[in-house]
Amino acid sequence: MRPVTATALIAGALACIVATPARAAEYHSALKVRGVQYDAPGRDSHSCSSGNTDEEYLTIKNYSTTATINLKGYVVKDATGNRFTFTAVHYLQPGDYVKLRGGHGTDSDQRNVVYRDNCNFLWNNDRDTIYLYKPSGSRSDVHSYTKRGSDSDGNGYIGYHA
Repeated sequence: MRPVTATALIAGALACIVATPARAAEYHSALKVRGVQYDAPGRDSHSCSSGNTDEEYLTIKNYSTTATINLKGYVVKDATGNRFTFTAVHYLQPGDYVKLRGGHGTDSDQRNVVYRDNCNFLWNNDRDTIYLYKPSGSRSDVHSYTKRGSDSDGNGYIGYHA
């Protein structure tokens, strides 16, 4: 009777494991993508002088209540491999945020803005996935959107956000 009971318990445990849905990976980081303005208002133009790439931005927020985070070395990528690396020191106090904008401009801690110094659009207008990596190379966050719905800081639907 004991071997039958043990077999039944093992079978039951395996059924529970198989029936449990997979969970999204959790990333232990206070730095997260808050939202994205991926479809800049107006007609898209890659021109630095008359374009609208500075109206396309990604907001990254420090959700820590105690830690100040230096963005230097953090990397932002999209699903196709386009990337931006924060090369300068930029501190985010607890609860603070920064907008990573396209185009050219003057980075400012006071105005919470960093420019990519590139007039090409980075985010797709219909959907994309944004990856945020720590300087160590480990993943800090993933943020996906689609054109349907509303993004908390942009104009897309948050399909996945770890």
